[in-house]
Amino acid sequence: MSNGIEVSTKDCTGLTDGELAEMADLSAASRAAAFEVGFLSKQREEWVLVTHAREAENGKLRGYAFSTLERIGGTPSLLIGLAAFTSTRACTQAVDAVMHDLYRRAVLAFPDEDVLVGTRFGHPAAYRCFTGLEEVVPRPEHKASGEERAWGRRLAKRFGVEGRLDDRTFLITGEGDVAGLFDYEPSREPKEAGNYACCFPEIDSARGDSLVAFGWAMAEQLADGSLPR
Repeated sequence: MSNGIEVSTKDCTGLTDGELAEMADLSAASRAAAFEVGFLSKQREEWVLVTHAREAENGKLRGYAFSTLERIGGTPSLLIGLAAFTSTRACTQAVDAVMHDLYRRAVLAFPDEDVLVGTRFGHPAAYRCFTGLEEVVPRPEHKASGEERAWGRRLAKRFGVEGRLDDRTFLITGEGDVAGLFDYEPSREPKEAGNYACCFPEIDSARGDSLVAFGWAMAEQLADGSLPR
């Protein structure tokens, strides 16, 4: 439990129709991505873990994430297929609590190893989920190396959108359908929105554009439980 938020993680196969409906209701008010029940049901089949963040006092859902822990070319990876959070005051605590739980699972799956964390963003505020990570890409005033661009392509392939990635800007061009992304856009604009706004080219949310991004959770950070920080 973190700051009044309780987090639980289970296999996606254990998701009930009632939980899917609750998750869709939370997403309905999103300005970036309204994930409906049908779309969420498909994510249940594509990802391994689902994490819920609820207010400890009343059990209200404040955020969720679909994720998996796997190796990409031998590299330990934590992939967040999609996530959504309320825009209320509890959103920041919910994001931090979800990420803390995912990192806890990452260290169990990959002890003593650095872990790549990858996802897709529709708004610069979502960089909040990378708090404490090293070598985040894309980031301000940083020209991606050849290896970093290769990682962008690997992640785009894993997310099933490799043909739509610009590996210089890390922009994934949408096709008018709903895109899986880390949906975090609180009502009060956080500092991340300003810090990372320059990383976002012309993004067409209605078209389903997104930015593929990643960073590194170092083994020592995972071991001491300091993420996020």
